[in-house]
Amino acid sequence: MMRPLQTRPPCPVAVQLIGVPLDLGASRRGVDMGPSAMRLSSLVPQLERLGVRVTDTGNVAVPDRSTLLGGGNGFLDVITEVCADLAARTAAAVRAGVRPLVLGGDHSLAAGSVAGTATALHEEHHRTGLIWLDAHADINTPANSLSGNVHGMPVAHLLGHGHAPLASLSSAVPAIRPEHLVYVGLRDLDDAEKATIRALGIRAFTMRDIDERGLRAVMDDAVTIATTGTGGVHLSCDVDWIDPQEAPGVGTPVRGGATLREAHLAMEIIHDTGALVAMDLVEINPILDSRNATAELAADLIASAFGRHIL
Repeated sequence: MMRPLQTRPPCPVAVQLIGVPLDLGASRRGVDMGPSAMRLSSLVPQLERLGVRVTDTGNVAVPDRSTLLGGGNGFLDVITEVCADLAARTAAAVRAGVRPLVLGGDHSLAAGSVAGTATALHEEHHRTGLIWLDAHADINTPANSLSGNVHGMPVAHLLGHGHAPLASLSSAVPAIRPEHLVYVGLRDLDDAEKATIRALGIRAFTMRDIDERGLRAVMDDAVTIATTGTGGVHLSCDVDWIDPQEAPGVGTPVRGGATLREAHLAMEIIHDTGALVAMDLVEINPILDSRNATAELAADLIASAFGRHIL
């Protein structure tokens, strides 16, 4: 299948880094240090070598977990406030023609980052395509989540389900339509998530699909889904979609993920579309890493998404 023709310049003119040191959505501590790990990596020099103008706007303010009561669903209101701030920032960047690059932090932040992209594109009368690279579907709600961890819920909220304030951060309602969402790399889902994906008719490519068809064929289909009827693509990447032998610094590792080369190919294919509007890179846990290796791997992948080529 041929990939869509480029609709945007092959290399973004400008990228805005937004750190979100959020660990309130996860039970395991440490991902709040992910933005710092990424800033210590080779990310900015790599992007600048590609001719990308990089502006670092610092971190979204996140309350210290030790000052808060409760946990899991008990942090929903605080996470909603953080996501509302993030949504405003990503929307402003997209409006200005800048690509927001959101550095997490746990994946609950995507309920805000994607909502902001959806708002900005909606103002131009466009919908938003969402490619979700992850070992997990993150489509539980507070009502059916087995763990209560909000980082397992952002997709549900982007589809308009769950905690109403968190599900209504975008001026587009819902922020994402099921037909514009595609998963790549799934391999660890709850039964309720499987039922929701089937009921909503969401396209989901598991690691079996990648094994059987190859990453190129899967990504071609994913790009077609996310670009058909939309004004651009928001890419949300949880580093745990990569096999933990390659990316050990994650809080919820699942064996059998994408290889390093498959991960780069996915990013290269997304770049080739010219449709990338915004990107999240989340769930790096430096406590579980070795010599910042996972952050450096993530920096390399981001560079591929923004135009780095082998030759």
